Amino acid sequence: MLKLYIGNKNYSSWSMRPWVLLRQAGIAFQEVRVRFDSFQAGSQFKRSIAAVSPTGKVPVLEHGDLRVWDTLAIAEYLAETHADKALWPADPGARAHARSLCAEMHSGFGALRGSCPMNIEARLADTGALIWRDQAGVRANVQRLVDMWSALLQEHGGPMLFGAFSIADAYFAPVCMRLATYALPLPPHIADYVRRVQELPGVQAWIDDALAERDFLDFEEPYRLRPAAQG
Repeated sequence: MLKLYIGNKNYSSWSMRPWVLLRQAGIAFQEVRVRFDSFQAGSQFKRSIAAVSPTGKVPVLEHGDLRVWDTLAIAEYLAETHADKALWPADPGARAHARSLCAEMHSGFGALRGSCPMNIEARLADTGALIWRDQAGVRANVQRLVDMWSALLQEHGGPMLFGAFSIADAYFAPVCMRLATYALPLPPHIADYVRRVQELPGVQAWIDDALAERDFLDFEEPYRLRPAAQG
C-alpha cells in the first residue's frame, strides 16, 4: 500500500498535487496528515516529518522501504509504477511538453505563490484586487498561465490541458485554487478551465476535506485577522 504524508489541506499546495493525482487516477493509498504548527526547527511538525523526510517537508510518498519526497519525483514514480493509468500524455511530444510545464511550475511563478498563498476556505477578492493592482510580478505570472493554458486547450481540445486528465492538471490544481481564492482577473475560457479543475472528483474531495479542517493557522495567514471566538 502506498502511503502519502501531507500537511494541512487548506494550505499545503505541494501536498495537494500528488494527493489529487492519486485520488483522481483511482490509485489506492493511505493518507498520513502531519499538522502544521510551525516550520521552525523543533516544532512538532518538523519533529514528526523528520522520521520520513530528509528535507523536513511534505509531501512524502512511502512505498515499502522506498521514500520519495519531491512532487515531480513522486509523479514520475507513480507514472512508472502505474503505467496503465496513463498519467502523462501518450504522445512523446505532448509528454515532453507536459513535463516541461510541470518543471516550470515547480521552479517558477514565485510572485504568484508568494503573494497569494493557497487558502481554500478563504474568499479574498479585496486582497486579490490590491495584489493585482500593486504586484506586476503576479500579473506577469497570471498572463503566462493564460497564454500557456489557452494554447494547450486550443491544441488538445480540452477539457483538460492535454485533453484527458494528466499530471499537468494535478500540478496546476493548487494554482487554480489560488486564482479562485483571490478572484484574480481571467478570460472566460480560462475561468472555465479553473472551474472544471475544481469540479474534478479528486480535487473536489480535497476541497471538501480542506473546508472540514477548520484549523486556522495565523502564521499561514498574515493578511487576515483571527476569526472571532464563538459563543
